[in-house]
Amino acid sequence: MDIQAWHPLTVHFPIAFLVLSGFLSLYLIFKFNLSLAKFNLGILCLGIIGCAVSIYTGNIEDGKVSRKLCDPTVLKDHENYAYYLLYTGLSILVFWLVKIFVFQNKYKLILAVIITISSITSLVFIVYVGHLGASLVYNQAAGVEVPSEDCINF
Repeated sequence: MDIQAWHPLTVHFPIAFLVLSGFLSLYLIFKFNLSLAKFNLGILCLGIIGCAVSIYTGNIEDGKVSRKLCDPTVLKDHENYAYYLLYTGLSILVFWLVKIFVFQNKYKLILAVIITISSITSLVFIVYVGHLGASLVYNQAAGVEVPSEDCINF
């Protein structure tokens, strides 16, 4: 199996985990529940690990795809914003760990504001990275075998 096919296989779980974690984080800011917050940490960790794997498989595919693109800046933006998403997810994880295990009752407002802003930023990055990825596949045929006009190669 070609490793190139792994990138599309690895991107969907982190999207689901990070979106769920982002919305859970926003919910938990307004209605905190310790067991749900710990569950959110697990979902967030799975999303971060999946995001790192997706970036790794994307970097492998990058060398094969970048030479065929009309606008390679879209690919670079896709990669950069995937890293921003990873860093945002890691920062949310740190803020939640601090909130739950270090300052459970201290600095509640400051941590709530930071987690809210970071969660919204993460959700925006997910949408934008997905948009750029879809643009690469559907507008520039990145990683896609484009059939001949008469489909003779099928």
